[in-house]
Amino acid sequence: MKRVVIIGCGGAGKSTLARAMGEKTGIPVVHLDKLFWKPGWVSLPPEEFDAVMSAEMEKDAWIMDGNFNRTLPQRIQRCDTVIYLDFSRFACLCGVLKRILTTYGTVRPDMGEGCPERIDLEFLQWVWNYNKNKKERNYRLLNEATHAQTIVLKNRRAVRKFLKTLSTAKENPT
Repeated sequence: MKRVVIIGCGGAGKSTLARAMGEKTGIPVVHLDKLFWKPGWVSLPPEEFDAVMSAEMEKDAWIMDGNFNRTLPQRIQRCDTVIYLDFSRFACLCGVLKRILTTYGTVRPDMGEGCPERIDLEFLQWVWNYNKNKKERNYRLLNEATHAQTIVLKNRRAVRKFLKTLSTAKENPT
């Protein structure tokens, strides 16, 4: 496990899992939101984002969290492991609401500079509809990723259990 893609609904804990995996394994973490968003919630143009993301994917090892549907097939093609956080909409909404309550107005470490946490009704609607709109596609991509190990985690307890199975950086240097 040297090149890991983590996908799932907002609020499922993709960035939290990526950070925990990075701390435990020593593998560098790449938060796609941090690459994509410029100050004031301005997005990078697609060609710039693709170049930055591609440069990260050329590295020997990485844990990359984020959906970014347009580039997901490219990332899955380059990874050796895909982790899908397939949580219920309620679990994800709770995760988003907790995040808003605890970090509102501040910039999270997995977010671009100058992009403070905010309440975004469009994003909450996206979370609510994520499984209806994306679940089938996600499982299709997992089934097509025959070159990669696929791991589906259904809840936070499963995530904690998974983290306990990982080797530390000292046990498994990259």
